[in-house]
Amino acid sequence: MADQENFVRVTRLAKKRAAEAMVQYLQQPNKKRVVLGEIQDLSNVSINQIEEKVFGSEPLKPKTKQTIKRKVKRSVTEKEKEFDVDAKLDDDPQMCSAYASDIYDYLHQMEIEKKRRPLPDYLEKVQKDVSANMRGVLVDWLVEVADEYKLLSDTLYLTVSYIDRFLSVNVIPRQRLQLLGVSSMLIASKYEEISPPHVEDFCYITDNTYTTKEVVKMEADVLKCLQFEMGNPTTKTFLRRFTKIAQEDCKNPDLQLEFLGFYLAELSLLDYNCVKFLPSLVAAAVIFLSRFTFKPKSHPWSLALQCCSGYRAADLKECVLIIHDLQLSRRGSSLTAVREKYKQHKFKCVSTLSSPLEIPDSFFEDTRQ
Repeated sequence: MADQENFVRVTRLAKKRAAEAMVQYLQQPNKKRVVLGEIQDLSNVSINQIEEKVFGSEPLKPKTKQTIKRKVKRSVTEKEKEFDVDAKLDDDPQMCSAYASDIYDYLHQMEIEKKRRPLPDYLEKVQKDVSANMRGVLVDWLVEVADEYKLLSDTLYLTVSYIDRFLSVNVIPRQRLQLLGVSSMLIASKYEEISPPHVEDFCYITDNTYTTKEVVKMEADVLKCLQFEMGNPTTKTFLRRFTKIAQEDCKNPDLQLEFLGFYLAELSLLDYNCVKFLPSLVAAAVIFLSRFTFKPKSHPWSLALQCCSGYRAADLKECVLIIHDLQLSRRGSSLTAVREKYKQHKFKCVSTLSSPLEIPDSFFEDTRQ
């Protein structure tokens, strides 16, 4: 009898909690819809015209013995090998300092696998109706969608990776580019998020331009293209470690440096010219530029960073200059979602920071300190 009463009490309590959760859900404010519409080539269009034409009136393995060749040579001198980078991470259990070296060696091997890399020139060789500007508009809009649904930045990076990999082997018209975007974000959300948005949410955010059936069909097409290889090291993966090393002289974490790194890394997603770079190289370039922004008269690359990333300053030059142009709005000035996102006080307003117009060539010479 006592057991039966306990069972009834627990059942009533569970029903009460479920009812309270439903009431709380129904009281949430309505989610904004962001309509992308037909993506156009916007290279010669003003910001106001972009808002009208595009968005309308709505707001917006273990180590192998094989030698792996990389696009960027990652050579480490004997002196650097003696430099124990991971010893600096001992006080942070999340960085797994005891295993960090093996983990990141594995991630470096994974990031260069052909099946995980998009073609560096897929717009020229594969696509017929999609341009770099259209891709930039799509990614800029997806930044808004991720912010609207409070998705992790890891979800955003994976989404863009899926899009680039799909476009590397599948020709699609511009009218279906937004469909590819939301379907890729749906997959990435299921992979990364604890409570991912539903298919209906992604239909809603496009003002129901696409049906749930179309989104699910595109989701299946993307998964087949990826061969269900959804896990992928991204710029954010490497940025976490490089940021820790970049703060080697700081007693306390420098949040402004960390947020500036996040900002510059997300800016790099907008530019098609960054597709050819490995995620680890982009992360290293972001740290280089972040340090230069705060201390423009000091060499931004250190021996510790060189050792843990495997890149010398000279290896980063092309990528650094592209992201530097993005930071100064010499590229992608019409794409504002990332800039507006990082103007918020919770991100220390890092998008309002600027750096000198030119980076000295001497900073791209080998680090000796």
